[in-house]
Amino acid sequence: MTWLSPMLGIVAASIAVPTLVILYFLKLRRRDVEISTTLLWKKSIQDLQANAPFQRLRRNILLLLQLLALGAALTALAQPQIRSAMATGQKHLILIDRSASMNATDGAAGSRAERVSRLEAAKAEAIRLVDSLREPGIFDQVGGGEGDQAMVIAFDTTAKVLQSFTGDKALLRSAIRAIEPSDSPSSIDEAIRLALAQAPRDVVIETRPDGTESRYERPPKPVGTIHIYSDGRLPDVGRVDAGREEDMRFHSIGTAEATNIGITSLRAGRAFDNPSELSIFVGLQTTERSPRTVDVELRLNGEVASIRPVELPSATIEETGERKGRMAPGVGGTVFRLERPEGAIVAVRVSAPATDELSTDNAAFLVAPPAKRLSVAVVTRGNLFLSAALENLPLARLDTLTPEQFEQARADGKATVYDVVVLDGYLPTTPKDAATPLPAGRYLVLGAVPGTPAGLVDKGKLGPAVMVDWSKTHPALRGISLDALNIGASRPVEIPPTSAATVLAAADNGPAIVELTTPEARAIVVGFDVAESDWPFDVSFVVFMAQAVEHLGDDGAGVAQSVQPGGVYAGRLPRGSAEVRVRLPDGATAPAGDPAPDGTVVFGPLQRVGVYQMSWRGEPGPSDGKSGDRAVRPFAANLLDAAESDIGAVGTLELARQRVSAEADSRGKTVRSLWPWLLLAALGVLLLEWFIYNRKVQV
Repeated sequence: MTWLSPMLGIVAASIAVPTLVILYFLKLRRRDVEISTTLLWKKSIQDLQANAPFQRLRRNILLLLQLLALGAALTALAQPQIRSAMATGQKHLILIDRSASMNATDGAAGSRAERVSRLEAAKAEAIRLVDSLREPGIFDQVGGGEGDQAMVIAFDTTAKVLQSFTGDKALLRSAIRAIEPSDSPSSIDEAIRLALAQAPRDVVIETRPDGTESRYERPPKPVGTIHIYSDGRLPDVGRVDAGREEDMRFHSIGTAEATNIGITSLRAGRAFDNPSELSIFVGLQTTERSPRTVDVELRLNGEVASIRPVELPSATIEETGERKGRMAPGVGGTVFRLERPEGAIVAVRVSAPATDELSTDNAAFLVAPPAKRLSVAVVTRGNLFLSAALENLPLARLDTLTPEQFEQARADGKATVYDVVVLDGYLPTTPKDAATPLPAGRYLVLGAVPGTPAGLVDKGKLGPAVMVDWSKTHPALRGISLDALNIGASRPVEIPPTSAATVLAAADNGPAIVELTTPEARAIVVGFDVAESDWPFDVSFVVFMAQAVEHLGDDGAGVAQSVQPGGVYAGRLPRGSAEVRVRLPDGATAPAGDPAPDGTVVFGPLQRVGVYQMSWRGEPGPSDGKSGDRAVRPFAANLLDAAESDIGAVGTLELARQRVSAEADSRGKTVRSLWPWLLLAALGVLLLEWFIYNRKVQV
């Protein structure tokens, strides 16, 4: 039992109890009256005897009842509370995970038949924690409050404060109940940094002997008790450095045995030699302890196109490495191949069993582009390697031009027929006041460097170099190894802060292959001359040329793009587009804002998986559609995260400098204030005393 105002109760009792007892010692002042007999005045005689001065108190039921009522009221004034376990500290930070895995239906709250999600179970436990917070006393409330305070933070890939520090339990409960689930992967680093940022600054001001002041800031004190409500599927938890002095509490939600079958990868592609053939690659993952066969359904524009059974192996226990002793999910997949030159909205669903706890990853979507043969121009003064690399590609058109011929085609307006232009040691002319280094178009630049503004800084020709790193996931370099590439005369570049460029491959002396994006152009820049390297003699050069041309030939309209929930969609609309809106997977519509002057539009962060449709008033792009008087562009959002689909809850968080085990009992402890009951008891005793007093008077 705890007391909010113990001293107030003691002081009041030391005054009120003696006063009540003294009242029973007082003698009534009476005047003498002569009467003929006292036979009928026995009660009066007894009263005179009872009020004789200095006579000890007799047993009196009224005094006992009055003392009981007074004692109950005085105890209530001290505000006693009962709680089974008092939370330490006065500041509590409630961090609730709302990522995709928290949609699993093995939450501990409610019965199993109700299939309560982990997020709902976490919210229920967080509310019980709020109910257990110590409330300020009566006089504390007048003086500013001395009770516990809490704040609420919801997180997935990002973190957001839903309620700042307050002692108002109604506000805290409302903030917790308002947390909506998302389909995003989970990341706790931002949530912890946001929580630690709430620590008050500790600024020390010292006065020097000469009278001047010096100010310095000491490291902040612990922010309070940090409560993490999560299933522990936090891939970045090992990078979180909260400090050893922080009080961390982990409330594990869900079960370690939870099973899930989900789609972890999905992509579409078309064959070089037959663009009409559409191939859809589907990767699956299971955490079940036994093998299982599931059906994978393929839908094109809502119509069932194929159903294929897939055998999945059971999950196994890893025996080596950092994950020794943990379950390794079983993986499998399938490929759908069909003749479809047209584009389509592709939906893939897996028929998960009843034991599957997470439905978020049972479906995935993508927008497959229509078959397209590119028109390519090679601008060179003579390079046999380029012609040999491109002549066998299934292109609609391949022209070889000199720089003078290309400039004439630009002047005549005929250069726009080319989807991609390969520039060999040459850059198109631009006006002196041009804001970009390249004119509008798609370019593969070899042996030249587009300069500033908004371009790259050419560091000039240097000596030999070798590749040390490259992006293995970029479409132009996918499946390519550059280990054996030797550059005879390197030409590294420097990326200025104002340039929208990304390094795709780096040599030992600087960036060697860069993707450059400007408002009008998109280019892949290979700074060195490929003829001064051994790259043309390796098959990786042919693959690079084919993949780079195909990647650049995508007009950037957004087809085949898939955004992971928690991220944002970024695309470019035709000039003059206005009134941009996005239809969400649930059918609701949200404004996307006006495009930038170059047509760039950004929408997000996306919260749920599914197909989104952006529409605007204006002209459609080459791969966009029309719906009434509006142009439309679909794009998809998918989880496709193997770590998030592995939903077995963990019992320990391994932080950078802490090992936080799950609370043994995370159900929360409630606080019961006894003063209302004590006041009610005092009132009842007073009513009983009044009744007895009236009966005595009547007697």
